[in-house]
Amino acid sequence: MRIQIRRQDIAFEVFKSSGPGGQHKNKRFTAVRLTHMPSGIVVVAQKRRSLAANKALALEQLVHKLDILHRPAKERVATHKTRAAKERTLEWKKRRARKKSLRCQKYDEEG
Repeated sequence: MRIQIRRQDIAFEVFKSSGPGGQHKNKRFTAVRLTHMPSGIVVVAQKRRSLAANKALALEQLVHKLDILHRPAKERVATHKTRAAKERTLEWKKRRARKKSLRCQKYDEEG
């Protein structure tokens, strides 16, 4: 399902990008920041040297994030412990109970 984004819902901002790319990238306003007003999602693209390429990349990222946001949550399937896991737990409890009962016997003999 492709989400439709209205132009008036997006705040478009350009700024100078940083990093490698030479003078063309560092002197010109090529980085793009898009803010989707209704959801508050902010996307920044400064990978490419051209403003148009960064704008297209940012729009693509925004659509992807909105798609994830509006995706219905998967229904959780209840699981149960396996028989082996139950047996391990019971065995651990028995060992612990024996250990504790031995402590009580030691104090009973002394006191």
